[in-house]
Amino acid sequence: MKAYEKLLLENKAWAQEMTESDPDFFKRLTNIQKPDFLWIGCSDSRVPADQITGTQPGEIFVQRNIANMVVHTDLNLLSVLEYAVLHLEVKHVIVCGHYGCGGIKAALSHHNMGILNKWLRNIKDVYRLHQEELENIPEEDKRVDRMVELNVEEQVMNLAKTSIIQAAWKHHHRPTLHGWVYGLNNGILKTISRIEPGTRLDHIYEYDDL
Repeated sequence: MKAYEKLLLENKAWAQEMTESDPDFFKRLTNIQKPDFLWIGCSDSRVPADQITGTQPGEIFVQRNIANMVVHTDLNLLSVLEYAVLHLEVKHVIVCGHYGCGGIKAALSHHNMGILNKWLRNIKDVYRLHQEELENIPEEDKRVDRMVELNVEEQVMNLAKTSIIQAAWKHHHRPTLHGWVYGLNNGILKTISRIEPGTRLDHIYEYDDL
């Protein structure tokens, strides 16, 4: 059996199991989704948002990319963010990184990654902001893990800088922004940062006419 055929068989088995345990499960999913959470996570296959949070289909809106970045020129992410905040009216936006992140490791190296260089440069910019602290960590693994934490912190701040979030704060007093890091070795989520609606930013990032 080919690998993709196994996925199709597993899907049928899952659908049958869900229907047997809850006959109305798929009927409910056909109605409008109303999740409380937007999850911005890493594309790493070992960090599935629903499984590690125990959420069901319809409960969490997900956007993923390499190293869970919030880049101000990423129209994909900004479109997801605006839809989640303005139309789904999510109450929480979570940026979740994970220890041992391959994207972070690649950004800390000096290897030419081709087109990936353009994406990794955003991570290198985070390193530059915290260079003194990071270069005082002698162990490579610990330095990478601290960089994972700092990157999550900076991406949460990048969310707060968007006009999308600032407008939602002004008019709806939501969402709360969260920064978490997932431990591959123990399955535990660690809180790194949180920004409440209405938090004042450096004035240069604030919009007066929202």
